Amino acid sequence: MKALLVSFYFPPAAGGGVQRPLKLAQYLPALGVETHVLAPDDPRWVHRDDGVRLPTQAWVHRARYLGPGGRKPAEELHGKEGVERALTQARLLGRRLIVPDENASWALTAVPAAIRLVREHGIDVVLTTSPPGSVHLVGAAVKRVTGARWIADVRDSLTGHVHRRADTAATRVKERLRGSTAHVVASQADGVTCVAEFIADEMRGLGARGEVRVIANGCDFDDVAGLAYRPGERMRITHTGSFFGKRDPRPFLQALADSGLDVVARFLGDFRTADRVWAEGLGLGDRLQLIPYAPRATSLALQRDSEALLLLIPEAGGRGRGVLSGKVFEYLSVRRPVLAAVPEGGAAAELLGAVEAGPVAAPDDVDGIREALTGLHSRFVEGGLPDVELDPEWEERLSRRARVEELVELMEALV
Repeated sequence: MKALLVSFYFPPAAGGGVQRPLKLAQYLPALGVETHVLAPDDPRWVHRDDGVRLPTQAWVHRARYLGPGGRKPAEELHGKEGVERALTQARLLGRRLIVPDENASWALTAVPAAIRLVREHGIDVVLTTSPPGSVHLVGAAVKRVTGARWIADVRDSLTGHVHRRADTAATRVKERLRGSTAHVVASQADGVTCVAEFIADEMRGLGARGEVRVIANGCDFDDVAGLAYRPGERMRITHTGSFFGKRDPRPFLQALADSGLDVVARFLGDFRTADRVWAEGLGLGDRLQLIPYAPRATSLALQRDSEALLLLIPEAGGRGRGVLSGKVFEYLSVRRPVLAAVPEGGAAAELLGAVEAGPVAAPDDVDGIREALTGLHSRFVEGGLPDVELDPEWEERLSRRARVEELVELMEALV
């Protein structure tokens, strides 16, 4: 069997969104699937990681990208008022007018490139993985022209953004246009894979013609093999990843300030200027460390060498309950205890509770977060915080390879 994986985010682009397509390109060949990858020559993303090794058994092809680069509108607008703010908003308007998302123009080069690859290599299955949602338009076009089977791998909701921060007329229009992509996927894809049950329910609700399966993200245990944890003199709790939309560090930081504990909170990645300015008013001093973006290898080493890890998932009007992000599995791979400020009773809380990874509190419950932090600190002082040990059955169920095997089963059924 031969597959073409179409992904907008692929090394040297960096960030959490790169890992799923990268691991698919690694494990599919190992499971007997001849694998070709189509990615942009340069997605102009805000972060690069030139240290990531590309899979050696997959062919990686590039299609030129001429669209806008990744930007952080909230950062560009922060502190600007009057005419300066209006001018900045005007500069940002162009990317907002591109539909269904700002990366949609890649389809202009990706579609002909994908059609050529399918014909040249006799591809059986085309797998498009989002975000951005517009990548699925490539799959629909290729299926229509070549007749190849098409699986849409949906990692973010196509009908509404869980982390949408602003509720404006413009964002509502944009979401309706995103929804049109969802209808294309539902009506034309031969199969749909989703990282969470709530996304699968959305696709089924649209009357998906193909089978819809939940294939969550997985743990990459091999990536952390050999990384060391050395107990610190002070308890260090680490959060990795960018802050955007409704993801909010403030309840945790308030809880840390209220606790008075000698705990060092380390945030690795993009931290909003507005949140940094707000945090300065708490007087945390050296208990708060803001570390700029670093390559994934550095991030994993920092996570491993932490007393605990911090997971933040917002309620987002109830939509956060279904979120089971790749960060959850990355933290479990690292095996350090997790303080999870996530929707109680949601997917992340249930999984972390099942493997006894650490305490859970509601994302906006400052007192609950403070109590969870105090409990971890007491254990640290009294005897240290041991690794989270997964039994062999859990480790197998959560492994990335097991998840890719589920995908191969679907591909074989379609072919």
